Amino acid sequence: MRFSIRYQLLLPLLALMLGLVGASTWSAFASGQRARRQIEKQIDDIASTVNAVPYPLNAQVLEIMKGLSGAEFLLCDKERTPIRDSDDKLIATLTEIPESLPTPTAEPTQHFDKPVRAGKTSYLCGGLPIKHGVRSGNILYILYPESLWRETVWEALRPALLLGIVGSVISVILSVLLTQSLTRRIQEMERRTRLIAGGDFSPMPLPARNDELRDLGVSVNEMAQRLAQFQDTIGQTERLRLLGQVSGGLAHQLRNGVAGARLAIQLHAQDCQAPQDAESLTVALRQLSLVEMHLKRFLNVGKAIDLQRQPCDLSAILRDTIELVGPQCRHAHIDLRIVESAGAIDIVGDAGQLGHLFLNVITNALEAAGPNGWVEVRWGMAQSDVAYVEVRDSGLGPTPEVAARLFEPFVTGKREGVGLGLAVAQQVALAHGGSIRWTREAGCTCFRIELPQPAAK
Repeated sequence: MRFSIRYQLLLPLLALMLGLVGASTWSAFASGQRARRQIEKQIDDIASTVNAVPYPLNAQVLEIMKGLSGAEFLLCDKERTPIRDSDDKLIATLTEIPESLPTPTAEPTQHFDKPVRAGKTSYLCGGLPIKHGVRSGNILYILYPESLWRETVWEALRPALLLGIVGSVISVILSVLLTQSLTRRIQEMERRTRLIAGGDFSPMPLPARNDELRDLGVSVNEMAQRLAQFQDTIGQTERLRLLGQVSGGLAHQLRNGVAGARLAIQLHAQDCQAPQDAESLTVALRQLSLVEMHLKRFLNVGKAIDLQRQPCDLSAILRDTIELVGPQCRHAHIDLRIVESAGAIDIVGDAGQLGHLFLNVITNALEAAGPNGWVEVRWGMAQSDVAYVEVRDSGLGPTPEVAARLFEPFVTGKREGVGLGLAVAQQVALAHGGSIRWTREAGCTCFRIELPQPAAK
């Protein structure tokens, strides 16, 4: 059975409201009882005083007693017949005689249990036998206006009832507003999670109020960000898997074709005597070497690199790499500038893989610079134990769409690019314990590769 959060919040508040109403009602009832007891005590005190002190009970004295108590007074004989004075006037404060009068009580305590009517007015009435003076044996009736009694009781009830009613109304309004606000926020959170489940990982706007629901929203945004990263990783993994399946079928044919072409050119070069033919064949062999290097780059994406570490000269590797791209530079009229370090730079690494790394970065720079552009390659020691290689080009740099993902596989801004060169370059640099990063400065793009140098023994 579904039990909505709205009702989970409202039911305790409703119980609290009912408790408040009950407490207010009891307080109001108690206040009314206290008001009635006060009135009765006031009349009892008058009755006790009348029987304790021999006051002359005439119309003037009764008027004074009325002013002190708010009650009406009527003097009757033993037969409950109103008594008149010498001027034939009723000894009373009333202008009309009640229709009936109750039997007087033996004690002076008055409880006003039987209301009586005098004209259009209803009174709570009690009789007091007089025990002294010339009026001994007569009955003094005390009549308290029922409307005045009700008004007094209502004045006592009103604060508690108003407090209970106003408090209950405010509680209901606040409860409804609170539950609606929380329900809307929870529903928005539910809607956002459904969007995430549907593949929309954009961050949700966070509420201005800093509470637990805001913390939950932050967690949802973090989850969406992680899911987006996982989705990208899964997509890359799937692309690499498909690439592995395709490349596995092509690898044998491509390698056989390149190996056969190189063998044929090498055999033909042995038979050629003309120097110009030998130079052309050398260029062809170098181009086949480039094809082979590109093939290795394509096949090694996503695979763990098995390094054959041994001492090697960084400068020698870079010169060999630059010699490979020389024909491409001359063909495209690209100014290739070399700023090499004086002397050898000894590092420990896989010379073939490092050559692959430098070839990818330099080739990427040549393609970015384009015809009539320039590329500068410089290397040296950044620190006592770190060698660096910088490749600068005059190109426009990567577009904003690919700049943040430049080293990811299949990310490229070139129309005919595959997006593998820089991904492989980073893979090789990290495998050697180094790093590769790029910056855009002074109108050129700079790729900086840092490689650790072994400590001197």
